[in-house]
Amino acid sequence: MTRIRQIDKEWTLDELNQLPGNNELTEISGGDSPAPKFLQTNEQIIKSFFEVVRSGCTPEQAKVFMAKEVRSHQVNSESMVTIIRSPENYADHIREMMDSWGNFKIEIQELISQNQKVHVRWKQTGIHIGEYEGYMPTNKEVIEIGSAVYRLEDRKIVEYWIQVDRFGIIEQIKKNQEQD
Repeated sequence: MTRIRQIDKEWTLDELNQLPGNNELTEISGGDSPAPKFLQTNEQIIKSFFEVVRSGCTPEQAKVFMAKEVRSHQVNSESMVTIIRSPENYADHIREMMDSWGNFKIEIQELISQNQKVHVRWKQTGIHIGEYEGYMPTNKEVIEIGSAVYRLEDRKIVEYWIQVDRFGIIEQIKKNQEQD
């Protein structure tokens, strides 16, 4: 089980290569320049993506992990919505989450890889410090449970399908409001 903590730090590729579990990986190349050695398997790419970007640690590093254009399929109230994200747009999305949940912690609970796809299920714990879906901050803990399947091409995320228990988040916020 991987635990990820928020760290306010700009990562270099050399530092990314020193993440736990990456010291035995070998240098790989492809495209215009060599890929950092930590980007070896699709599973390792997604694990590092969660540790570095999705955790809120350094959202601007999304460009290391994502293609210039990524199709994001999202389930919202039982309907599927597809949006196009860029690494910059995704980094902004993570910063928005931090505006709502502070320096949240994210824990990968399951990671399964098959060919070009990697499934991740996570638990994210944060403090409700900013407006979320019209609900004012409660300054109390809120847990998000979510999962996504990421599809990679040439060691970059090009598409993903995501489901987040938004109803559960809203119920926690309502309960937290009642406790005041």
